[in-house]
Amino acid sequence: MKTSLFLAILALLFFAWYLSFLATRLDRLHHRVETSWANLDALLQRRAAIAIEIARSEISDPASALLLTFAAHQARDASIKDRSQAESSLSGALGILLDISESVDEVIARELLDELRTLNEKITVAIALHVESVTRTQLIRSQFVIRVFRLAGRAPLPVIHEFEAPIEAESN
Repeated sequence: MKTSLFLAILALLFFAWYLSFLATRLDRLHHRVETSWANLDALLQRRAAIAIEIARSEISDPASALLLTFAAHQARDASIKDRSQAESSLSGALGILLDISESVDEVIARELLDELRTLNEKITVAIALHVESVTRTQLIRSQFVIRVFRLAGRAPLPVIHEFEAPIEAESN
């Protein structure tokens, strides 16, 4: 009797430890999603700021500058719902600019465009990291034990935003 009670208590303790392990893992994954989103958001905000700087420089004509400024402000101020469309519009406007920017000779303009290209590479990596962390979190949250014991708590299910691929990949 004592042995079976001891084994039952041991099994219960092991199961409690397992649930605690899963909850901690899920919490770390949620933190990773938040961190990757914050990094991606900062890079996208920086891209919009560079787009405004480019629009104010003498790289583009007035019509392109107006289009680029509008797209950049729209991307910076968009709500989460409208963010994907706004970022796609900014990517399109920057894509047009990068197509005609090969003839730019000014040093400052060339530096801005080089910074934009470097930033686009960083955005590509940040998008990949964010998508991977969201996918992993969604996969873990779909497990039966996590759903039954509500280990995710009240944390919202992370989603992948449909941002367009960075313009650097399109122009090559």
